[in-house]
Amino acid sequence: MRTADWTDSVSVLDRVTAVFDAFGEDDEGLGVSELARRANLPKSTVSRIAADLVGQRFLERDGDKFTLGVRLFELAITVEEPRRLRHLALPVMTELREVTGRAVNLAVLEGPDVVFLMTVRADPAEAPSARVGGRLPAYATALGKAILAFSPPAAVERVIEGGLHPRTRWTISDASEFRRELTGIRRLGVATEKEECVLGRACVASPVLGPGGVPIAAISVAGSAASVVPERMASAVRAAGITLGRRIEASRTD
Repeated sequence: MRTADWTDSVSVLDRVTAVFDAFGEDDEGLGVSELARRANLPKSTVSRIAADLVGQRFLERDGDKFTLGVRLFELAITVEEPRRLRHLALPVMTELREVTGRAVNLAVLEGPDVVFLMTVRADPAEAPSARVGGRLPAYATALGKAILAFSPPAAVERVIEGGLHPRTRWTISDASEFRRELTGIRRLGVATEKEECVLGRACVASPVLGPGGVPIAAISVAGSAASVVPERMASAVRAAGITLGRRIEASRTD
């Protein structure tokens, strides 16, 4: 339980957290006085925090009562979706690893970057090819290019406008060449990258498409430039992307 001494030294984040923690599962709305009592904070402090949280949609106000706001539920959905995606992807990724003998990655597009959601190592003893939660520029990765090839033109242009900064001598840094690359990926259904992002590394990726061909994520095999052979691996990676897309669609209709 929070004591009076606790209120003298806590940070702003601690105080905000205390306000959120004050809400119970069955509460239909709490006034400032009850929030302050439960959070063990001064009423004036809780009043200011609550007003700020209402402004940011983290809380909602109905008269003199506050409830948890819609923005919290929006954030919760963004956490749940990657967890669900990882659950559906694991058997597909494991099979792709067995077929290719390479590490398998799953990533989504967030702004100009790809964010790695999951990786399945080819050898448990080897270092992972990507860090879960890590980011890389989409334009320099097969995963990113696979997603961008099926994204709206506006999304592609935003990435280009942000700059195609070379990471190695092999990075595609010319906008026209990059657009042509995406056109080819859209036709083939698979993207490749050899030492464009990291020297000595290569990757083959395929998009995971949802209804209407909207890209949800991308799946890839990755490894040393010598061990990743697109001609041998492209069909397996493409099939994995299609399979995962179907699993996601089936899960939504269950």
